Amino acid sequence: MFKAIVSAETLTSALDSVSVLVDECKIHLEEEGLEIRAVDPANVGMVDLSLEAAAFESYEADGGLIGVDLSRLEDIAGMADSGQLIQLELDEETRKLHIQIDGLEYTLALIDPDSIRQEPDIPELDLPARVVLEGKDVNRSVTAADMVSDHIALGVDEGEEFFYVDAEGDTDDVHLELTREDLIDLQVGPAHSLFSLDYLKDMNKAIPGDAEVTLDLGEEFPVKIYFGFAEGLGQVTYMLAPRIQSD
Repeated sequence: MFKAIVSAETLTSALDSVSVLVDECKIHLEEEGLEIRAVDPANVGMVDLSLEAAAFESYEADGGLIGVDLSRLEDIAGMADSGQLIQLELDEETRKLHIQIDGLEYTLALIDPDSIRQEPDIPELDLPARVVLEGKDVNRSVTAADMVSDHIALGVDEGEEFFYVDAEGDTDDVHLELTREDLIDLQVGPAHSLFSLDYLKDMNKAIPGDAEVTLDLGEEFPVKIYFGFAEGLGQVTYMLAPRIQSD
């Protein structure tokens, strides 16, 4: 059983956060809210999303599991203005999702969850460095690096105590430093890892400019990126594997 009413803005934010990595996903319809975990086909990027029941205007669920085609569901949600409400109801007999937006009714065929890639186990990593910054600074870093390269180094200078972004191209380089004064918070530790910029660009698309974004970093370790949405009732965690640098 699943029946909910949610603002278009909240639903779209949740779907966008997942669709930057995968085309289809399993959605756990728990009593406390929605949960989604997915990994991209190359096993490089993971997403873990939760959206509490309190983020919905109304919410009823009893622990079901559905599989959805994200682009189709996003297209439907995109028909609504950001302030409009979207009604969702699962027909358990036909395994279809009934969606209503201001007089518009849409019936979405669901995907068999067993046919969707297995959900990843999000590894528990105790990473030594933590950087907390605004979403707009993540965007600035990714945009600058993208001008010169297809990969990006993220790290922390322990001595000078700043977070840095490096990108090296064939001819041009980009270096960005953010000190404690520029950041919301900085926990200094040994950190320097290289990442594919394509993945970070995709994740960046889902990060609101005014969000408080936390990066957990280590030396040649994955980066953990997490932020809230829907007034803190939704949480997105990305994990991106590093590109191991050969000597």
